[in-house]
Amino acid sequence: SEMGQGVHTAIPMLVAEEIDADWSKIKMMQAPADPAFNNPIFGMQATGGSTSVRGHWEPMRKAGATARAMLVAAAAAQWKADPADCRTEKGVVLHKSGKKLTYGQLAAAAAKQAVPTEVKLKSAKDFKILGTPAKRLDTPAKVNGKAKFGLDVRLPGMLTAVMARPPVPGGKLVSVDDSKAKAIPGVKQVVQIPGGVAVLAQGYWAAKQGRDALQIKWDDGANAALSSEGVSKMLAEGAAKGGAVGRNEGDAGAPVAKKVEAVYEAPFLAHACMEPMNATVWVKPDEIEVWAGTQSQGPSQGILGQVGGVAPGKVKVHTMYLGGGFGRRFAPDFTIDATLLSKISGKPVQLVYTREDDMKAYFYRPASVTRFVGGLDASGKAVSFSACIASPSIMEASGFMKLPADGVDEMAVEGIRDCPYDFPNLRVEYARREPGVQVWFWRSVGHSQNLFFIESFVDEMAAAAGKDPVEFRLGLLVKQPRYKGALELAAQKAGWGKPLPAGVHRGIAVAQSFGSYVAEVAEVSVGKDGKVKVHRVVAAVDCGMTVNPEIIKRQIESAIVYGLSAALHGKITFKDGKVEQSNFHDYPVLRIDEMPKVEVHIVASTEPPGGIGEPGLPPLAPAVVNAVFAATGKRVRKLPLDAAALKKA
Repeated sequence: SEMGQGVHTAIPMLVAEEIDADWSKIKMMQAPADPAFNNPIFGMQATGGSTSVRGHWEPMRKAGATARAMLVAAAAAQWKADPADCRTEKGVVLHKSGKKLTYGQLAAAAAKQAVPTEVKLKSAKDFKILGTPAKRLDTPAKVNGKAKFGLDVRLPGMLTAVMARPPVPGGKLVSVDDSKAKAIPGVKQVVQIPGGVAVLAQGYWAAKQGRDALQIKWDDGANAALSSEGVSKMLAEGAAKGGAVGRNEGDAGAPVAKKVEAVYEAPFLAHACMEPMNATVWVKPDEIEVWAGTQSQGPSQGILGQVGGVAPGKVKVHTMYLGGGFGRRFAPDFTIDATLLSKISGKPVQLVYTREDDMKAYFYRPASVTRFVGGLDASGKAVSFSACIASPSIMEASGFMKLPADGVDEMAVEGIRDCPYDFPNLRVEYARREPGVQVWFWRSVGHSQNLFFIESFVDEMAAAAGKDPVEFRLGLLVKQPRYKGALELAAQKAGWGKPLPAGVHRGIAVAQSFGSYVAEVAEVSVGKDGKVKVHRVVAAVDCGMTVNPEIIKRQIESAIVYGLSAALHGKITFKDGKVEQSNFHDYPVLRIDEMPKVEVHIVASTEPPGGIGEPGLPPLAPAVVNAVFAATGKRVRKLPLDAAALKKA
């Protein structure tokens, strides 16, 4: 799925390199929903976890190399020549005698050649396309308006649906008076389904007016008193009590010369995709057609087949461009409800979430609290580290994963359990706590909050040891050359230790996620009113072998925008069971005047490719708050940043 991360260009580059294509003639087609197109890492057709290039790096290159071998074989057969005397270049097979045939001339004959079982892939030194800043294939259509997103779908006889959903998580419908809704011109039907009450109409505005006119009584159920204060208390108690052991080396509780303790907290976060959730579904007698910007075509076939009463293979999914995904469009809620509504109405239905519907839909990044205890010896050397993370379980909430036998949700502890620092004594625990809110994958998943936690706390340990934050980290990363390389490059390019303008201070953080290593330095000032301004972010990224350096840079920039939005502003809060935020006026995203200058430096590497859509996000928040400490002497242990707490007296 192309949701801005550039896979409609990166994956074709993998094939084009090995087939020796003329890049100027490449066109991309979206694959249909079919197990043949499964994500090699997931084992299902789905997009997420920064897996696209990592998963397709080898199979797509093999496909290109196989096709190239068949084209050469076809040309050699036509010339009655030895294939070893042929070579390929920009869509042409050339013989040493000077004869040549284009791939187009050879395609039909090549298709009849035996498919080789083994092919040799190119060495990186011979790459002509991979590693180059090729222009994105999806840009022209997005600029000229031809690109089709989910909301662009129009079908004959299509009805538009807008739904009323329970205002409290887990709430149930008691009764509905739809008389006023049905009186609105264009409203055709009011339908009750498990997800709520839908108004079906000719066009969005009539459907929305109809939905707003419904008079509904809800039973708020067990979460009627849900509050952010209560969630914080539940998670803090969990972190203090301890939980399932995820990693235990040495004795993290042994006496130390100096103990450092801190508790960190991160809130629920919405995904806030620019294109709100939507799906168009047409349930026919023997098949279902779906038009949606979805990250999960494969699971959709199985789920919607059950909902619509057809075999998974009879669910035809048209993947539209995604106006932002961030994990949210992996969820099935919008496609399930659209399928039910089409099945009941007998017509194609386009279900549209308003921004407010989307913001209050309960698919959130988990709130989390982590308690740290670090130990230093008399010389200031870090000798022990322990962490207890308390949060809901995404694995259990997903519906297709279960907690492992040890009771540790791997997504809740990632970024801390795999801590790279060489602490002789280390212990990580997970305390599962469920406030009653649906949680979901969010860009960089557990790393998004856990790297804020651990990289801020490691800075605290450095300060307690009286050491420079970079030197302190490097001393603990002797066995981690890729972490060390990214950290050193970011520090060097940012001019770590060199003077800055008055009032501007630096902070640093380093993280590994999804197979890539990213270090970031943030340059920050804090006004008298406590408002934080991020002036510059310098990033160093080691994502292994590169496909397209421009896409890498843009994804790091994108992750910094998304991460800074969360660090400065992002929070979903609850009062009396209800979400308090509804739109961008009370759930702000980064504005243009808040955008820092961003520099991205790529570490040269021969390692296999890592992911790139998510790894730029985790180091951003800790780099910023570590700079805030340098500026103010105050530690930020809870996000988003609170100007009142940083305000100068």
